[in-house]
Amino acid sequence: MADCEILVIGGGPAGMAAVLGAWEAGCRKILLVERSEQLGGILRQCLHSGFGLATFGEELTGPEYARRYIQRLQGLPVDILTDTSVIELKPDGTALLSGAVSGLTNIKAAAVILASGCRERPIGTLPVTGTRPSGIFTAGAAQKMVNLGGYDFGQRFVILGSGDVGMIMARQLALLGKTIIAVLEKEARCGGLERNRINCLERFNIPLRTLCTVTRVHGSARVEGVTVRNLSDGHEEYIACDTLITSVGLIPERELAEQAGGGGALPDWLYLCGNACYVHDLVDDVTYEGEAIGRAAADFVRTGRKKAAPAIMNGTRTAVNGKAGKTICIACPKGCPLVKTDTGWSGALCGRKDPVPSE
Repeated sequence: MADCEILVIGGGPAGMAAVLGAWEAGCRKILLVERSEQLGGILRQCLHSGFGLATFGEELTGPEYARRYIQRLQGLPVDILTDTSVIELKPDGTALLSGAVSGLTNIKAAAVILASGCRERPIGTLPVTGTRPSGIFTAGAAQKMVNLGGYDFGQRFVILGSGDVGMIMARQLALLGKTIIAVLEKEARCGGLERNRINCLERFNIPLRTLCTVTRVHGSARVEGVTVRNLSDGHEEYIACDTLITSVGLIPERELAEQAGGGGALPDWLYLCGNACYVHDLVDDVTYEGEAIGRAAADFVRTGRKKAAPAIMNGTRTAVNGKAGKTICIACPKGCPLVKTDTGWSGALCGRKDPVPSE
């Protein structure tokens, strides 16, 4: 059994930031474990821009944002294990690792930071009847297949759910020459950021149909169509398509935390950050939180006492909710409300002098 001061589970933006925060707070025996072959987490497949304006003062793609943190980690003598999973986290702080390099290894840590992110809610959790043919993908899986694998897997798409990844995929598929028949949303308004509704749907003339959902999938070997129900009046219609993409929510991955708690309260040595804690809108907020949690975990290792949770930046984006008459800045995902002045637009929280209005 090996020992370390802090074990960080997850090498995405939250985990990398937590390592940096712990290092800056004085911890030196830190182990970062990532189940994928590379660090970066979900950012690796996010090829669109819009990241990093709050953190770096410029727009970056997901891989560019991740690379900056990876480069900072590479300058530190921190132990990093990729292609390695934590398959058990015991109530005494012992973690069982499984990987190509580590094999089965027990690690005893004074503090553990869980930055495992979240997973997508699959179609099987929805009350959708019919067959289960090929051609049904979650938005994140579709994004990974297109951006990292270069796959071409459909021509006529229906997207269920107006989450941010679903809308981003709608735009990307439209740019690839695909037909996006509609984006369906069960609520009365768009479920993602207003910036994405404007940039991904409105500007590409992709219909957003609210108060609608899919109730049945048709097809045998391949999706042939879906039945769509209008939730306001109950009317149903058949829409022919060959691919259904779902963007219906994210579930924080906290199974290891539940193991550590043994069905009760979480132990003092365990910290959650990033999307394993709750689903964040902005990666800038994730990294800020990760650094704060890293410092808090280092303080626990040093003093043996867990203080109150650190204050986390949670007000940097002003929600606009797509209300009529509002003008927002779409230069980054914050979606700040803008005010028209004699010299132009003002109101961007990032301080930029040239905000981009949605009008």
